[in-house]
Amino acid sequence: MQRILRILTGCSLALVIFLAGGGVMRALSADADYESLRRFSQVLDMVEQYYVRDMKQSELIDGALKGMLQGLDPHSTLLSAKEFQEMQESTSGEFFGVGVEITTENGQVLVVSPIEDTPGHKAGLRAGDVIVAIDGQYTLEMNLSEAATRMRGKRGTEVELLVLHKGEQQPVTMRIKRDAIPLISVKSRELEPGYHWIRLTRFSGRTTQELQDAISAARARGEIRGVVLDLRNNPGGLLDQSVSVSDVFLKEGTIVSMRGRDATSDRTYSAKPHSTDLEAPVVVLVNAGTASAAEIVAGALRDQKRALILGERTFGKGSVQNIIPLPDKTGLKLTVALYYTPSGKSIQAEGIVPDFEIPWEAPKDKDGMDGFSLREQDLNRHLEQGGGAGSPEKGKDSAREDADTKALLARDNQLRMALQFVKTLPALRELHE
Repeated sequence: MQRILRILTGCSLALVIFLAGGGVMRALSADADYESLRRFSQVLDMVEQYYVRDMKQSELIDGALKGMLQGLDPHSTLLSAKEFQEMQESTSGEFFGVGVEITTENGQVLVVSPIEDTPGHKAGLRAGDVIVAIDGQYTLEMNLSEAATRMRGKRGTEVELLVLHKGEQQPVTMRIKRDAIPLISVKSRELEPGYHWIRLTRFSGRTTQELQDAISAARARGEIRGVVLDLRNNPGGLLDQSVSVSDVFLKEGTIVSMRGRDATSDRTYSAKPHSTDLEAPVVVLVNAGTASAAEIVAGALRDQKRALILGERTFGKGSVQNIIPLPDKTGLKLTVALYYTPSGKSIQAEGIVPDFEIPWEAPKDKDGMDGFSLREQDLNRHLEQGGGAGSPEKGKDSAREDADTKALLARDNQLRMALQFVKTLPALRELHE
């Protein structure tokens, strides 16, 4: 019994629940719970005594906790001190690695989406790829956080990935040099006078401010007549940023709600009117790499009838994880609730089905690397200001930008269709009014 109590203390579990009522303390304990804990103690003893290698008890306890959490869902896990720090850096500071959002399914590590302008994106990693091994270590032996940590490292160092591309039969070896993962999450371009393409690559700490900056730059060019909000291959990120991004396009109504086992933790996030709200017609582009926070935005704008959704069914990651710091500087990543769109639909495992399903068509001069492929030059250019009117340098920049935009539209059938839809939305609304 002392052995069990010692283990319970180390694991921060509770065997006995004390309830105070009428001045009487009652101890509640279930025989089944006691038996499970006794079995755990026996197995721990056997491993410590007979396992081929000497193992620290702390390592065994950590392994047991990770196994318990991994059995819940792909996203719950115990984070080491290093993993906890890296998770904080990935949303607020600079870090180095490959640049892919990953998940696990049936024991496999899958690429949800490569982050644009990163080594993984440039090397050709695609949404749906299976990462079979990292530096010769098979990922079947890893949990999600361990796989992510192994792909990170010092800038300029190389990681070797064994990757099975979606739809292929044989895995290929990819050697990728780690680099800084950019935290710039919003990119934009004027497609035609008054019609703007705004691309959100992720939801990090400054995404809403970057979106506001892009809209301000667009307004400086003249009236905004329509926006194509591109969320393709956006793996998600911070919940508060998805809410505030949605609020840029909405004046009222529900954005997203969260429901968990404990009703006291349920939350509903609603839009409020702001002087900076964008009122122009909007078409949202999504695909299988659109996940989590990006799905919240797409679901909110669609259910509130604020935008048309175009593209392909999204990933379907609709669960909420809390990151809970522990006293020893480690962390607990625990799924505590599910997201629901304003109409009450769960995103989890279902995703967002577009209003118009339009599959990606690879350009004829491409080898069809993945379901969404753009050249780096298409994504790095922001709306630009400055330079005197009619100056030679500005003329060169403008001509180059026009050429890049035409090339972008020529290669991207979904973007071309989205532009046509956003241009006709006002007329369609008049027909229904």
